[in-house]
Amino acid sequence: MSEHTIKMPDVGEGVTEAEIVAWHVSPGDVVEEDQDLVDVMTDKATVEIPSPVSGKIVSISGDPGDMISVGSPIIVIETDEAVSDSPEEAEVSDNQTEKTAEPAEPQSPSAQDVSPSGDASSKAGTSPRHVGVSVPNGANTKVLASPAVRQRALELDVELSSVVGSGPAGRILREDLDDFVSAGGRAIARSSAPTGRQKRTREHTTNVIGLRRKIAQNMEKAWSVPMITYVEEIDVTELEALRKSLNASRQDDRAKLTLLPFLGRAIVKTVSSFPHTNAHYRADEGSLTEFEAVHLGIATATDKGLVVPVLKHSEAMTVWDMASEIKRLSAAARDGKAGREEITGSTITITSLGAIGGLVTTPILNTPETSIVGVNKIVERPVFDGGGRVVPRLFMNLSSSFDHRIVDGYEAAQFVQKIRAYLETPATLFMEEDAQ
Repeated sequence: MSEHTIKMPDVGEGVTEAEIVAWHVSPGDVVEEDQDLVDVMTDKATVEIPSPVSGKIVSISGDPGDMISVGSPIIVIETDEAVSDSPEEAEVSDNQTEKTAEPAEPQSPSAQDVSPSGDASSKAGTSPRHVGVSVPNGANTKVLASPAVRQRALELDVELSSVVGSGPAGRILREDLDDFVSAGGRAIARSSAPTGRQKRTREHTTNVIGLRRKIAQNMEKAWSVPMITYVEEIDVTELEALRKSLNASRQDDRAKLTLLPFLGRAIVKTVSSFPHTNAHYRADEGSLTEFEAVHLGIATATDKGLVVPVLKHSEAMTVWDMASEIKRLSAAARDGKAGREEITGSTITITSLGAIGGLVTTPILNTPETSIVGVNKIVERPVFDGGGRVVPRLFMNLSSSFDHRIVDGYEAAQFVQKIRAYLETPATLFMEEDAQ
């Protein structure tokens, strides 16, 4: 027999440490070559570390949320052709945490619903409490309860087979045991239709790790920036008509056009007149870097938090190109498959809440960028057409924020007004600069 030690790999240029996000194995598990062992994160990219060998896990180092230096040992695997993968050796003990359906975001015991006794009474993805599912545990029925509940029952000298469980499959929860004791040792069956309003006493505490911790750190940093938010109303009636017309005649292999590619095109044409809006300001260095290239960030909501995939060199893209790339990158971000190079390097960002975008938002800068453009929902309103008639028109607000240390309020207004002019006269989006 021999042991193989896996060290934290260098997951990115200049990265000296990575955060453990989720373990997929435990000591004693038998693993195959190329099987995913652990997810680690650097910046906002999650990297899966596979096993280079087949064998049995001897030890693992670090918990989810821990930062591990590159080159530090994290896993020891015992390798031997005679290593057994029998069910007896691979069996998971009752007190181990079951894996969820989405291993990219498993929750550690501290991230489960925890009762005051420390009983992890529910797994991620299941209902923490199934009120009304009451299954008595008779003498011939296997009693389902966590180790913490069993220990408490021993301390209280209670026979668990006499307690009615209200958890999944009749599992006895701490509350069931407490109610049994309070009732003087009588089994309590919970009604599926409780009368009156019930007091809620459960608490849910999680460790903020992985992507959510990165987001929190970035937001805290961005909040220290003095920002100005400017909101303007835009008539998008003609733009919507053009968008629908183009979609009706699009080729089957082309992505469907949304509003974002048109807005992206308007931003590309506008930043050439306001170069400090397509820039990075680093206060600690006292430097402002203005970019000729427009690397357009598209804020994307995922199950794990906000990610900003980047359309690199969007100044060289058509609206069709942008639509395809937005679709590809957004899908990769939501599936957790976007690479580090695909979610870093933006120079200006678009954020959109889609149909639920509200009337006004106050976008937070994606530092060190100096500008972010926020899209609100489109609404139809009656307006006078100048001839005394009332006609329906489509309107949308742009809520845009700027680093006020670099972009003055007047310049912010000019920037948004130029975007407005492009969007309200969409034909200008496709005109060459020297023809304008």
